[in-house]
Amino acid sequence: MTAIQEGDNDGNRRTVGDSEWLPLVPTPPYPDYTSGFNNLSGSMTGMLELYFGTDEFEFSILSPTPGLTVNPRQYHRFSEAAQEVVEVRILQGIHFRFAYEQARRQGRRVAHWVFKKSLRPVPGT
Repeated sequence: MTAIQEGDNDGNRRTVGDSEWLPLVPTPPYPDYTSGFNNLSGSMTGMLELYFGTDEFEFSILSPTPGLTVNPRQYHRFSEAAQEVVEVRILQGIHFRFAYEQARRQGRRVAHWVFKKSLRPVPGT
């Protein structure tokens, strides 16, 4: 939020501030780097991709939030859902893109580690 509103004062002549801009939701009082929610979404979608052996998987997510324009959300890949989380959080004005992208990578690395070290086949399957 501050970066957009104060863009004229950041020392970069290529950015322009918009003092009237407001995020879609109130900016929460926690650090920008890295995004905890994108760590979580990266680990969840990474684990699903590892489990099913593919990123391609059709699914939908239904939200109980009233007034949404598209509900449920339809996806064809796990990575589509993870990328949408990045975009939504940027539009909400919560973090910078690099904080989300790094968090997604962190989450995927956690999923890979857990998948390789902790998950075991069920005997008899």
